[in-house]
Amino acid sequence: MTAPAVAGRNERKVIVASSLGTVFEWYDFYLYGLLATVISAKFFSGVNETTGFILALGAFAAGFAVRPFGALVFGRLGDVVGRKYTFLVTMGLMGLSTFAVGLLPSYASIGVAAPVILVLLRLVQGLALGGEYGGAATYVAEHAPEGKRGLFTSWIQTTATLGLFAALLVVIGIRTAIGEAAFADWGWRLPFLVSILLLAVSLWIRLQLAESPVYQKMKEEGTTSKAPFSEAFGTWRNLRVVLIVLLGAVAGQAVVWYTGQFYALFFLEKTLKVDGATANILIAIALVIGTPFFVIFGWLSDRIGRKKIILAGCALAALTYFPVFHALTGAANPALAAAQAKAPVTVIANPAACSFQFDPIGRNKFDRTACDIAKAYLAKAGVPYVSQDAGNDWAEVVIGQRTIRISSPQGGIGPGANAASIPSRQAEIKAALAEAGYPAKADPAAMNKPLIVALLFWLVLLVTAVYGPIAALLVEIFPTRIRYTAMSLPYHIGNGWFGGFLPTIAFAMVAATGDIYYGLWYPIGVAVLTLIVGLLLLPETFRRRIDDHAT
Repeated sequence: MTAPAVAGRNERKVIVASSLGTVFEWYDFYLYGLLATVISAKFFSGVNETTGFILALGAFAAGFAVRPFGALVFGRLGDVVGRKYTFLVTMGLMGLSTFAVGLLPSYASIGVAAPVILVLLRLVQGLALGGEYGGAATYVAEHAPEGKRGLFTSWIQTTATLGLFAALLVVIGIRTAIGEAAFADWGWRLPFLVSILLLAVSLWIRLQLAESPVYQKMKEEGTTSKAPFSEAFGTWRNLRVVLIVLLGAVAGQAVVWYTGQFYALFFLEKTLKVDGATANILIAIALVIGTPFFVIFGWLSDRIGRKKIILAGCALAALTYFPVFHALTGAANPALAAAQAKAPVTVIANPAACSFQFDPIGRNKFDRTACDIAKAYLAKAGVPYVSQDAGNDWAEVVIGQRTIRISSPQGGIGPGANAASIPSRQAEIKAALAEAGYPAKADPAAMNKPLIVALLFWLVLLVTAVYGPIAALLVEIFPTRIRYTAMSLPYHIGNGWFGGFLPTIAFAMVAATGDIYYGLWYPIGVAVLTLIVGLLLLPETFRRRIDDHAT
């Protein structure tokens, strides 16, 4: 067998083995996001429904919050001990904590201990993922021939989407096999439990790999870093590069990624009232169509550069998010779109009597003022509204031409009487909404599913543009001796904090304003920030030789 044939075979083995292991880790991590609605009911049932869902998203985000710390811990191990063994450890931690979620008793069984343990398991997952990505991307890039790093690392970039797709398939399959009622009761645990089998296979695959040749050569020459923290972040020269990469590339990539793959899913389910199984299937179809573009954009970045493609994706996201999500409403729930246009809802109340519709400790039932009673019901029903200020003690809910007045305890009827009147007022609002055409659920027969898939595909395409070239850029911009540590931190601050908190922040913004599109200002703002910083400060890297950075 010729040397090029052996080299090609080894390169394929590296890509396949690294990618399969990373697919498994993303499968683990994304299961929680896909099942956020179910988990909200199982583990946060002690608070009101809107707060419970935002808390469930907060627990989802907790795994992202600690990713930078995982990047520091495991990044240092990767630079000091080696790439291969570090991401074996991260995989084991990820798999075991995912399996444990499947065994965790619900809030109804053990009370507040359930969400506390759930959050702790998410933190372990986040720490593990913080060390995984940098290791896999670095390992593959250091095996790639010159001029093909974008192409080679783009396969690692597909793993996040493939992991999400694998999780979607498992969830859809179990939902279909046992039915929605059984799935909501106990079947949601099965996707977590089967992960133990995937863990065993993935660990076996990873054990077949050798150490990165670039790292091995550096180790043999005795040029590995003894203090990667101080080298990477202790001097302004390197720290400046870390900040430019974070704000000029990764932050925008992160919000575009999480908007296209997670916020879109939550928007379909929670806001547009599309049933979970249908939303999962529609997202899965868009992912199947869009996933090859990770490799296409990775390949293209080897020819025209990483920076141009990433920043173009951010610009297109900022320009198109509002029209795309408006179109998504019309396609997925046309009755809601028609009702919004025909009979918009307005809450007229004293702003001093209106609470922010989110209570993290679950003590506020939003029933002490007329404004809270009205907004809490509308938020729970998923009905968009606008607020109008007034100086009255009561609140008025205007639905098209109909006005419903809600009294407040300060109006003199007394807390007890007010509490007794709440159901009747809510029933009146519900009847008026139904009369105006506001649907309780999206009608599957009325959905324009081809258009929904097309819109979701556009969102996924933007994801592939910003994410496909990012690994190659990160590897090329940092020296070999501190690469694992230096690239992992900005990547996981960007994706863990800017991206991971996106669903929580966006839905809290929606709850606060009543505008179902208001949360989009968050990813748009971050994408514009990245566009500006990237254009001014981010260097192009696609012609750099990474072994020139070994010392």
